[in-house]
Amino acid sequence: MLRCCITDRTLDFTGKVDWVLVRDKDLPARELIAVVRRAMSRVGKVLVNSRVDVALAAGAAGVHLPSGSIATDEWRRITPAGFLIGVSCHSLEDVVLAEQEGADYVVFGPVFDPLSKAPDLPARGLDELGTVARAVRIPVLALGGVTEENAADCVAAGAAGVAGITMFRS
Repeated sequence: MLRCCITDRTLDFTGKVDWVLVRDKDLPARELIAVVRRAMSRVGKVLVNSRVDVALAAGAAGVHLPSGSIATDEWRRITPAGFLIGVSCHSLEDVVLAEQEGADYVVFGPVFDPLSKAPDLPARGLDELGTVARAVRIPVLALGGVTEENAADCVAAGAAGVAGITMFRS
């Protein structure tokens, strides 16, 4: 099971994680690069939320794009081979489009009600997660209300892994 910790400048996470997604939307680029590089010293694969420029400048493994961003295949024109590009998705249509546009993976959710914030969208549930995961060939990571207790249920439904904030906090 792939485990992606979504964090901020505190880099306050614990447990085994495969990827760290640095999500510090308010930091200027210079400060964000420093945070990304510090994360890279702790975990092999670091992704930067939304900021392709920062990810490239820092030498990060990739970038994670919010839903509605510039299409992945547009970014492929300026990113090196092997640079990971993921997309946040909230529906089957979003996931299929992300794959068609060349995304390496998607984060789908919220599967359950989020633990770290008030829900913006209704929980999609395990059945919809399974439908989405079976519809594409790229990895689908479950997000939203994922805990150590229900992570295995997400994988059993078809997710390649989980992404989260609360479940990885130390």
